[in-house]
Amino acid sequence: MASKKVLLTGFEPFAGASFNPSGAVVQEIAEHGIDGIEIVTAILPVEYKRSAEILINLIETHQPSVVISLGQAEGRDFIGPEQVAINLADARIADNAGVKLENQPINTAAADAYFSSLPIRAIVDAISALGISAKISLSAGAFICNEIFFTAQSFLQESTVISGFIHLPLAPNQSSEFPGVPTMPIEDQVKAIRAAIKVSTDV
Repeated sequence: MASKKVLLTGFEPFAGASFNPSGAVVQEIAEHGIDGIEIVTAILPVEYKRSAEILINLIETHQPSVVISLGQAEGRDFIGPEQVAINLADARIADNAGVKLENQPINTAAADAYFSSLPIRAIVDAISALGISAKISLSAGAFICNEIFFTAQSFLQESTVISGFIHLPLAPNQSSEFPGVPTMPIEDQVKAIRAAIKVSTDV
């Protein structure tokens, strides 16, 4: 049987930070791979519209059977597969191109929301079994993470591709920039996402 193809994306640092754990996890998995699974990876810009356009182009180009996008969620102490993408761009900070959007629909022709099609409960169970904190998160917010999640789910509505978004905590090397905020070792984040990929390709 042909190996399943997974598209895995993370983000570049944003809001003046020097690091983004999602990008680091993607690079680590790209370097070491997962036996029996073909993995295509990309680090997306933290820019409205542009990141979503790049993601859709990657889906069209590589025709994966699974799409998992990762992003940073400071303040969380768990790996969080997101349940719902909402049709809203509304953030307190600007993107890396200086664009700040408030209370704007992402796509006026699309639905108000789309659910993840990843097996998010099985993902949480698999990560928890490794002794790593994980739980389902209801909302991916309304910044770029949510925008690419929403755009991918909208694009893939009539498709057999399963797709969704997973938020990651900060890494320990970000503690000086985010004092007092929970962190999780990158090696644990990598183990968690490898488990998420394996569960998603077993569906």
